[in-house]
Amino acid sequence: MREPTRSGGGYQMLEQLTYVQIGERLNISSEGARAIVKRNRLPRSHDKHGKTLVAIDLDELQYKPLPGRATRRQPVNDVVATLKARIDQLEAELAAEQQRSARDRTHYEHERERADLLARSHEALEIQLKNLRLHLQAGRQAASPRTLRDWWRRLRATG
Repeated sequence: MREPTRSGGGYQMLEQLTYVQIGERLNISSEGARAIVKRNRLPRSHDKHGKTLVAIDLDELQYKPLPGRATRRQPVNDVVATLKARIDQLEAELAAEQQRSARDRTHYEHERERADLLARSHEALEIQLKNLRLHLQAGRQAASPRTLRDWWRRLRATG
């Protein structure tokens, strides 16, 4: 229902619309229409059935949908197809990352075994080195005279 009103030298065509009707005209949801009415502080009233009517001039309303926002006219199938494509893409990325993780795990296990082997060979070499040092020290003690008298006896026997 349109009501002409005079405002500032011109006529406005106010309509009494429900939130659903505003949403259909602006191609938005009824909740979006309710937010626009609230934001613009438009006058509201109730009809005899209890529905909220808003006095609005859609020609004067400065509503512009945000770019990239889905509108009511966009078919649900397009949104579902877009989401399915994204899910497929993410699943492919997940599979690739799982393969990379398995490959890295195999490499890690190989390197860990190699490090264990090197640690065991290092320990074995340290033990051999200790034994060789002990033998060297024992040989030096056996080759050198124990007392000064033994030294003189050796010196006399060789001379």
